[in-house]
Amino acid sequence: MYKDKNLTGHLCMFGACAAWGLMAPLGKDAMLHGISGLDLVSFRVVGAAACFWLTSLLGRKQENVPPHDLLLFFFAGMLAIVFNQCCFTIGLSITSPVNASIVTTTLPIVTMVLAALFLKEPVTNKKVIGIFCGAVGALLLIMGNGQAAQKGGGHLAGDLLCLTAQCSFAVYLTIFKKLIQKYTVVTCMKWMFTYASIVILPFTYNELAVLPWAEIPVSTWLETGFIVFVATYLAYIMMMTGQKLLRPTIVSMYNYVQPIVACIVSVAAGLGVFGWSQGLAVVLVFGGVWLVTQSKSRADMKAEAQQTTGKN
Repeated sequence: MYKDKNLTGHLCMFGACAAWGLMAPLGKDAMLHGISGLDLVSFRVVGAAACFWLTSLLGRKQENVPPHDLLLFFFAGMLAIVFNQCCFTIGLSITSPVNASIVTTTLPIVTMVLAALFLKEPVTNKKVIGIFCGAVGALLLIMGNGQAAQKGGGHLAGDLLCLTAQCSFAVYLTIFKKLIQKYTVVTCMKWMFTYASIVILPFTYNELAVLPWAEIPVSTWLETGFIVFVATYLAYIMMMTGQKLLRPTIVSMYNYVQPIVACIVSVAAGLGVFGWSQGLAVVLVFGGVWLVTQSKSRADMKAEAQQTTGKN
């Protein structure tokens, strides 16, 4: 049963990060054809909130959330959605997708440090080597895309915003794990996205009010629809399920899947080639994920210590 739960967690995290891997090029294209970064943030947050409330109303079980936990959901929503999505989407609008992808490789490192500080998770050799392998693999894929790097110019402010988004999400993964495990995915998400909508809309309303809706191409609306429904609503369901079943560092390691998806899409669209360096990068990324998965958690070490004490 434990292995089944782990498999479910890994599949969910892979699906979520694959959707986010598609979001960067699609979101960048949408922002080049009439939709600003703030518009896209508004659509993502409000659209996902509506989807989660509809799912909640159609479900059989309605969970009661006490005021204390509602307050915690507010802060979780600020870190996981407001700061994360706003900083990343706005950062992506003023930097290149390549630079944004490079910055995402910092998430597992930051998460490992925070998990060690706040959750007392051990920093094992396997964990460090796994994160290093994954980072090298992701960077090998990203930096190998020389044409993309030349076409899209980076920007320091955009890169820093993307980095802030990664740090914000790392703090969320570390601090709110117990809260997330207490409620269903839909309950967690509907409150977090509701609070995020309340905070974001006052800042984005004026931009939405002047949006030339009729002039925006249908393809751009389709890209936006994918980002709202697949890369936000479905991806957050999968991510939350993975967060319930896996350790924070393992969850963050799946960030390295995003550049792999971008590479596959580029090859499928005829915009890139799949050579030995891409193959090596894929092996390094998944090898790194496997190593982190095999590393011992705090609970594992406690169990081993108790067994040793019992034998003595």
